[in-house]
Amino acid sequence: MFVKYRYYLLTILKKLWAAVTDLIPIIIVVVFFQSVVIRQPFPEIGEVIFGILLVIVGLMLFIEGLEMGLFPIGESMAYALAKKKGSIFWLLAFSFLLGFSTTIAEPALIAVAKEAASISSFAGLIDSNQNTIDTFALGMRLTVAFSVGLAIVIGVLRILKGWPLHYLIIGGYVLVMLMTLIAPKEIIGLAYDAGGVTTSTITVPLVTALGVGLATVIKGRSPLIDGFGLIAFASLLPMIFVMAYGLFWF
Repeated sequence: MFVKYRYYLLTILKKLWAAVTDLIPIIIVVVFFQSVVIRQPFPEIGEVIFGILLVIVGLMLFIEGLEMGLFPIGESMAYALAKKKGSIFWLLAFSFLLGFSTTIAEPALIAVAKEAASISSFAGLIDSNQNTIDTFALGMRLTVAFSVGLAIVIGVLRILKGWPLHYLIIGGYVLVMLMTLIAPKEIIGLAYDAGGVTTSTITVPLVTALGVGLATVIKGRSPLIDGFGLIAFASLLPMIFVMAYGLFWF
């Protein structure tokens, strides 16, 4: 019994240390600028240290949850859907709904959409009444979520068909550049930022697991070569769709 508990304790300590090593570069940068550049003491040093400890524990639990839950779920669903004959429709439907549902609930996207709606109203680009502001924010969230769902579908089709990744990525960025030329200047920066907020802590592990699982199951596909790249589409298409959204509103 003692050996068993000792093993669990050592495992937890090992994972905590891994979380500490991940945070060390951030801590060094913050301490350096606070002490050397700004030359001011840390405010509420006790709360800062306690907060760092909470971050370490939270990071450890988050990574453990990904390894125990989300990665196996994505891989098992990809395996089951790919093995089941005639399930291409359900595989694509699952891919779209996975991208859509994880993105629409992304806190970063909610915050960015609300901020964008408020600033657009303040600048006179949309009406200043609350209903219009809420509609603009919700419309942006739905637009980004739809584009991510579509991006995951394209990425899954690429794995199924064996399409070269670089052709699709290059073509996508050509479309981004073309949309940049015609989109309202007020929406361009927001559109480019929308590509980043879609890569959330839930979307990334699930989508990555989906891609790797598909590439593992499908004959002739390499999990390393073909299993990754889905997240690139999830960052690319929102830029195009948000600029199109700006053409509709502005």
